[in-house]
Amino acid sequence: MAGNAPLHTKTEDHVCHITLANPASRNALSIAMIEAIGGALEQADRDKNVRAIVIRGEGPVFSAGHDLKEMTAARNQPDRGRAFFDRTMRACSAMMQQIVSHRVPVIAAVHGTATAAGCQLVASCDLAVASEDAKFITPGVNLGLFCSTPMVALSRNVSNKHAMEMLLTGEAASARHAEKIGLVNCAVPADEVEPRVKSFTDLIIAKSAAIVKTGKQAFYRQAEMPLQEAYDYCAQVMVENMLQRDAEEGINAFLEKREPHWQHE
Repeated sequence: MAGNAPLHTKTEDHVCHITLANPASRNALSIAMIEAIGGALEQADRDKNVRAIVIRGEGPVFSAGHDLKEMTAARNQPDRGRAFFDRTMRACSAMMQQIVSHRVPVIAAVHGTATAAGCQLVASCDLAVASEDAKFITPGVNLGLFCSTPMVALSRNVSNKHAMEMLLTGEAASARHAEKIGLVNCAVPADEVEPRVKSFTDLIIAKSAAIVKTGKQAFYRQAEMPLQEAYDYCAQVMVENMLQRDAEEGINAFLEKREPHWQHE
């Protein structure tokens, strides 16, 4: 348990497991939950033994998104909640960016429903495995509150047409549809979610942590660049990568037909 925070954290075999643990609120992203996730991500970043992170939700819902009761209560403030709304959106956006910029891959293990900012959390992760009965919804338009911040992560994962379909209709997407449009890597029977997640983490932690970090950082940076700029940037990344010790070791191991011995540098 991370203090009195509404989540559990556990690290074993180089994998940090972050579990949203407030099923009574459907694992809503309250300020406390957002800050707890951010803190867990920071702690995992400091722990150099961590090479992958898995985020999951306790209970039947992955996350219901922002805590609407908490946000509605803030309307009683003299500013009608403006300061609290601003704090919430900024904190949530910063936490989502922590996932993208984190040095290790982050995987979402999704059971149940991922709604609004909960769907944003899934989309922000590098990989996602969903139970076949999972659903993904950006229903803000139904409530008069368009899912604008979830849209940022969603639109960077799926095509414009599919993103706009979810955002404009507010209808639920099945796990199979989410797999089809690229929101999740795969939709599997409920009892296969954890084995599939473990297969990803096993593959990741068998690689050089330094090279994985280099690749993840480059992936997201080049994605926002024009084509020529992206190639120029990635060419330089490749040059620096070639000079890393693990690149030398990996190539030598391949040529010598042996397993590499990573130094993670």
